[in-house]
Amino acid sequence: MEDQAERLREMMRKKNTSYEKPVKAKEGKKTRIITITSGKGGVGKTNVSVNLALAYARTGKKVVVMDADLGLANVNVMLNMIPKFNLYHVIRKQKTMKEIMVETEYGISIVAGASGFSKIANLTESERQYFIAELETLSAADIIIIDTSAGVSSNVLDFVAAADDTMIITTPEPTAITDAYGIIKIIATEINSLNMGLKLVVNRVKNAAEARKVAERMISITGQFLNLKVEYLGFIFDDSAVSQAVLRQRPFMVVDPKCKASQCVQHIVGRMEKTEMRDNGGFGTMLKRMFKGD
Repeated sequence: MEDQAERLREMMRKKNTSYEKPVKAKEGKKTRIITITSGKGGVGKTNVSVNLALAYARTGKKVVVMDADLGLANVNVMLNMIPKFNLYHVIRKQKTMKEIMVETEYGISIVAGASGFSKIANLTESERQYFIAELETLSAADIIIIDTSAGVSSNVLDFVAAADDTMIITTPEPTAITDAYGIIKIIATEINSLNMGLKLVVNRVKNAAEARKVAERMISITGQFLNLKVEYLGFIFDDSAVSQAVLRQRPFMVVDPKCKASQCVQHIVGRMEKTEMRDNGGFGTMLKRMFKGD
C-alpha cells in the first residue's frame, strides 16, 4: 500500500495554492454511493463528508451530499447555507428531490436533512414508494455521499445497507475507537447481506504512526472477533486550518486547499478511486433494501 505520509509530502511540495474549480464530469460512470458514519459524535464526520465531496468534485465528478441525519442535520451549517426545503418535504410528498437540491458555489450539490424527523420506518406505504422514487433521481450524479447521524439507529443501518462503500470515521481517542468497533459490530450483525466495502478513516491524528496504530488495532479486532475485513483508507491530520474553516462556515478544502488536512482528503479520494466498487444490484435495488417490507 502506498505510504500516505510520503504521498502527502509530495503533494505539499506543489506550488499551486488556489482552489481549483471542478472540471466537467465524465459520462458513462455508474453512481457510487458512499455512506459516512461514526460510532460517536464529535469525530468530524460531517466535516469529512463535505470536504470529501469537494475533493471528488475537483476530479471532475458530479457530486451530491445528502444529509441523512434526521435529528440534527448540519451539512448546510458547514456551508453557511439555509435551504428553504429539506428531506422532510420530500418524505411528506410536498416537494421532489430536484426541488430541494441546492447547488453550492463549490461545485457540489446538497440535499438538506430533515431535522426533527425521527424514523423513515414510520412512513406510510405511499410515502415510502414516493421517497424511493425520488431517491432514485439522484442517480444522475457520479458520487452520492450520505452523511448519517452518529451512533446506531435504524436509519443509519438503512443508509449503510444502501451503500457501495461505508466509511467509518474515528479518532485516536479510546472512546471513539470503542464506539467505532461497536457500530461495525452492529452493522455486521444487523445487515444480512453485507455486500459493501467497509473502510476506516482515522481523523485528527498527530502523525502517520498514530493513525496506523489505531487502524491496525481496529483491523485486528474486527478480523478476530467479527471475521470481517475492514480496509484502512487513510488518515487526516489534526490541523488548525480545519477549526478555522469551521468557524468561518466554509470547507477547509476551500479556505486552505494545501493545508495538511486538505492533502489528506485528496489522498483518500485517490485511494477510493483505486478500489473496486461493489455491485449491489443497481441503484434502485440498493435503495429498496433500505426499507423493510420490500
